[in-house]
Amino acid sequence: MLAVLVELGAHPRGVSLDDLAAAMRSPKSTVHRALASLRRAGLAAQIGRGTYVLGDEFFRLAFHNYAERPEAVRITPLLEQLAARFGETTHYAVLDGAEVVYRAKVDPPGGAVRLTSVVGGRNPAYRTAVGKLLLGYQVNDREGMRELLGDGPLEQRTPGTITDLDRLWDEVQRSRERGYAVDDQENEVGVNCVAVPVPTEDLSSPPGAISVSALAFRLPLPHLIAELPTIRAIVRREPVAAAQPAPAVQ
Repeated sequence: MLAVLVELGAHPRGVSLDDLAAAMRSPKSTVHRALASLRRAGLAAQIGRGTYVLGDEFFRLAFHNYAERPEAVRITPLLEQLAARFGETTHYAVLDGAEVVYRAKVDPPGGAVRLTSVVGGRNPAYRTAVGKLLLGYQVNDREGMRELLGDGPLEQRTPGTITDLDRLWDEVQRSRERGYAVDDQENEVGVNCVAVPVPTEDLSSPPGAISVSALAFRLPLPHLIAELPTIRAIVRREPVAAAQPAPAVQ
């Protein structure tokens, strides 16, 4: 049943029993029994003839759970303030092994260009600002990073992606020492990012990181780094100076 539930999640417009069974490589009778149980629980529904989707009860549980999670209650207002301040997308992410998972995201107001990242989505930690920052608290030495990420070289997503493990280790260490990390168009061409740790009583291990992801033509990385005092103040809930006009892009 869990496998059927997960597969249904990949078909928001619905999927037939035949296609569902084929995707899962399971007998139709087995899939049909699982669907019947899920439908009784409200976790699956049938729309039209022979087409199945996730049920309303699934979404009720998911949305209620997310709305009550600490990051939604505590972190989302900070992301909203950052997005309004800079007119760019903001994220909250945690580290899960060698990947980051986006727990919250706020798009900029006013119909600006929006990024394709989604809540629950993942990216390799080594090519994101939040990932490099959190790796600095998770990995103690080069060998530990090698055990986590493999022997390399790492996949080069963009021309700016760091693929050499030694260079990545140096960047991770530098990020931890200075208290912020950057993504210089390393995960997506045309998008740069600055990340800072979420404050916690145990400063040795932040629960996650908050980032501002900006279109490079609109807010170049040097300008974004220059805004770190404001970003940190918002994340720490400290008084913030009035916004100043951004310097002209050269």
